[in-house]
Amino acid sequence: MELLDSVKEIKGIGSKKAEYLEKLGIRTVEDMMLFFPRDYEDRRKTVKIGDAAEGSTVLIKGKADIVAADRYRYGGKQRLRLLVTDDTGSLEVVFFNAKYVKDKFKTGEDYVFYGKISMNFGKKQMLHPEFDKADEKVFSGILPVYPLTKGISQREMRTYQMQIRHMNSMVKDMLTEDMIRENNLCGIDYALENIHFPKEKHKLLEAKYRLIFDESLILQTGLMAARENIKNGKNGIALSEDVDVRPYIDSFKYKLTGAQLRCIDEIEKDLVSEKVMNRLIQGDVGSGKTAVAETAMYKAAKSGYQSVMMAPTEILARQHFDGISESFRKHGINTGFLSGSVKGAERKETLAKVKNGDIQVLVGTHAVIQEEVEFDNIGLVITDEQHRFGVNQRIKLKNKGKNPNILVMTATPIPRTLAVVMYGDLDVSVIDEMPPGRQKIITRNLKEDDRKKCYDFIEKQLAEGRQAYVVTPLIEKSDEIDAKSVVQIYEELRKRFKGYNTAMLHGAMKQAEKDEIMRRFYEGDIDILAATVVIEVGINVPNATVMVIENAERFGLAQLHQLRGRVGRGKYRSYCFLITGGASEQAEKRGRIMESSSDGFYIAEEDLKLRGPGEIFGTRQHGIPDLKITDMVKHIKVLNHAREEAKKILKKDPMLENEENSILRKRAEKFFGGDFSFNL
Repeated sequence: MELLDSVKEIKGIGSKKAEYLEKLGIRTVEDMMLFFPRDYEDRRKTVKIGDAAEGSTVLIKGKADIVAADRYRYGGKQRLRLLVTDDTGSLEVVFFNAKYVKDKFKTGEDYVFYGKISMNFGKKQMLHPEFDKADEKVFSGILPVYPLTKGISQREMRTYQMQIRHMNSMVKDMLTEDMIRENNLCGIDYALENIHFPKEKHKLLEAKYRLIFDESLILQTGLMAARENIKNGKNGIALSEDVDVRPYIDSFKYKLTGAQLRCIDEIEKDLVSEKVMNRLIQGDVGSGKTAVAETAMYKAAKSGYQSVMMAPTEILARQHFDGISESFRKHGINTGFLSGSVKGAERKETLAKVKNGDIQVLVGTHAVIQEEVEFDNIGLVITDEQHRFGVNQRIKLKNKGKNPNILVMTATPIPRTLAVVMYGDLDVSVIDEMPPGRQKIITRNLKEDDRKKCYDFIEKQLAEGRQAYVVTPLIEKSDEIDAKSVVQIYEELRKRFKGYNTAMLHGAMKQAEKDEIMRRFYEGDIDILAATVVIEVGINVPNATVMVIENAERFGLAQLHQLRGRVGRGKYRSYCFLITGGASEQAEKRGRIMESSSDGFYIAEEDLKLRGPGEIFGTRQHGIPDLKITDMVKHIKVLNHAREEAKKILKKDPMLENEENSILRKRAEKFFGGDFSFNL
C-alpha cells in the first residue's frame, strides 16, 4: 500500500464507505493519516463497578450475562438487557432498538463497556455504551475521537487508522533537521503515531505542537508568499502622481474623517509605487470604507486605468453601483455593472465596453472573474467584504491584468491580535473613527414576554413612515433546533401588522427574487422584512430604523453587531431589539455588551473571549482553507512563531525552489488549492 493509493486499499473500506469518507475530505491513504482527532478519551484504567459514581463516564470490565431480549412496554422499542458483574458488584447494561447487538455477546465472557453511569430504581445502569471483548486493543488506552459523518463510526475510523499506522515512516518530513532541532520539535513519524494513538499525555502534547506548527507554517508561508509575489510583481502598475484626488474628496456631501484621509494617503502611496498594492481596509459598520475605495478608483480612472469592484452578493453589488455611478458620471468616469442576472444583448455590450476601455469602473459579483471578462487596461481590483473571498479569488482577479493593485474591504472587525495571522498576505489599514453626527443605535435585550411591547413599538415606527427588519437564525422550523424560523415569523408578522406590507427574504430563494424584494424594501414598498442573515452584508436602507433579532443567543456578538449595523443609516434615531429564548448567564452578559457598546473592535474582542475563534472566525469565511488542528486564537503564539520561520524561509528561497523546501511547497499549494502557486 502506498500513501497516494485510494482509501479502498484499506481493509474494510468498500465503495460505500469510501463515499462517506470523501465527505470528510479523505480520498487517499495519506488523507486518512492526516485526518486528526478532535478529542480523546482516556480509557487506560478500568473502574470497578462498586467504585463507579453516578454521572461519571467510565470504563468497566466484567462478565456479561443476557438477562432479556424483549420489547419495552413504553413505546414498544426492542430492548436488550445485560447483567455485567465484577468482584465488587453488578451493573445493568441496556440497548434499545439494536438487533445486531445481541449476537455480539456470549454469556459468561469478559467484555469492556465505556459509558455514563446512571441510576435506575437504585441500581447502576449504562445505556447504549461502547463495548468490545476485553482483549481488543482498539478499545483501550488514550483513544482518539474523530469528527465524523453519517455512515462512519468511531470504532471503524480507529480500526482504519490502526491498519495504516505502520506507514507513518513513509511520510516525508517537510522540515529540515536543523529546523526540527532549533525549534525543539519531534519528528513527523513520531507526531503521527502519537496524534492518533498516544501512549502518554506528554507524547500527545508533543505531537499536537509539531502538527500545529506544521499547519501554521504552511498557512503563513502561503499567505506571505502570495503577498510578496503580488506586491513585488515585475509588472507593477504605478498610477500617476500628478492626479490630484482632492477634487473628488471635496465633492462628497460630507467631510471625510481623519481616519479616512489617513487611509487614502496610505493607499495613494501604494498606488504611485511600482510595487503592487495588496492592502486591506478594515473598518467598523458605517465608518466610510466605500468613500475611501471610490477615491482610489477615481485616481485609477484619471490615471488612464480601469478598476473593478467585486461584491459577494448581487444586492450589495447593485447598491455599490447605484451609489457610485452618479458621482463618477459628474467627474466624466464611465461605469458598468455585471452579474449573473445580466444577460443577452446587455451582457454582450457590457463585456465589449470593458474590453475596449469604454467602461472605466466595473462593479459586479463573482461574474467579473469569469474567463469571458477581458479588460483593456485594468489597474485596480477591489473586493468588498474580504471574508466572503479567499486568496484564490483574489489571485483570479489579479490574473485579469498585469499585476493590478488590490484593495480589500471588510466591515467584520478582527481583533488586532488576529489580524496579522489572518491577513498575512495583506497590508492593513484601519478606519478607527466614525463620521461625526452618527447617532448611536439604542439596543435593548428582551425576553419572549416583551414581544407585545416590541411589536407595539414597531407599529409606532411604521406609522411614522419608517421600516423594520426582523431577523431569524433559521429558514424553516427544525426539530433539532429550538428557534423561530423566518417562515414562522413572516406569518406571525403578516397577521399582526395587517395594514402594512410584509415580505420574507432568505438565502434559499432565487437571486432574482431576492433582488426584487430588496429593491422594493429599499424603495419603501415593503414595510417589514422578515429575513435570515442574508441581510448581514452591507445593505443600506436609510429609512429602516428597527432591527429585531429573534433567538439572539444563537448569533455571535460580532454577527449581532453586523446585523445591528443595517439600521441607523439615515437621519432617524434607530433601535435594535435582541429577543433571547433563554436566561443563561452568558446570554445576559452578551446582552449587556451589546447594550453598552457600539465599537465593533471591542465587541469582536469580547466575542472572542466568550466563544473562541472556531465559531467566530471560521477560517473558510476569511478566505483561508479549513484548518485541521490549529485554533487561530488558542495557538496564536505558535502561529506567530511559524510566521517568523516562514519569513526566514522565504527570505532565502522566495519561490520555495530549493530541494529542502519542496515538500513545504507541495503542501502549501495543496492546502490553498485552486489557482494558488508560488510562481505567480
